[in-house]
Amino acid sequence: MNQDPIFITANSQDEFKLSKSLFQLYANSLSFNLCFQDFENELNHLSIQYNKPTGALILAYQNETAIGCVGVRYLDKEVAELKRMFVLPEFRKLKIGHRLLEEALKSAKELGYNKIRLDTLQDMVAARALYQKNGFYEITSYRHNPIAGAIYMEKVLN
Repeated sequence: MNQDPIFITANSQDEFKLSKSLFQLYANSLSFNLCFQDFENELNHLSIQYNKPTGALILAYQNETAIGCVGVRYLDKEVAELKRMFVLPEFRKLKIGHRLLEEALKSAKELGYNKIRLDTLQDMVAARALYQKNGFYEITSYRHNPIAGAIYMEKVLN
């Protein structure tokens, strides 16, 4: 029997290890290499970048299987960054991404941030639509991204 998905914030080393696997699946699904974002270093320090007091890593589970993730990390004192939103392909279209985004926004508020930013790509149409539907708007570049068609977005957290 399929249970409703549950969402947890990673706390244990096992949960961060599982997150690392999901991050790698995410990276492998892209048509470009994330080396320009120092991705290997990020993978090796998930429990630092995506943990209290400045970050969070949310995992989605269905029937005890991790099916998605999203990270919130420090950008500056007032602004968090949303990173690595990913749902396994077979679980897409079930609103898991929407729920992950809701949990990430809630975590960012609880961590004391006033805004949250992200970068995405023009060809990530579904992701961009999800962000816009949830109050994100386009902004100018806040970080280096050499990928053509990079789009930067922000949301004020109320």
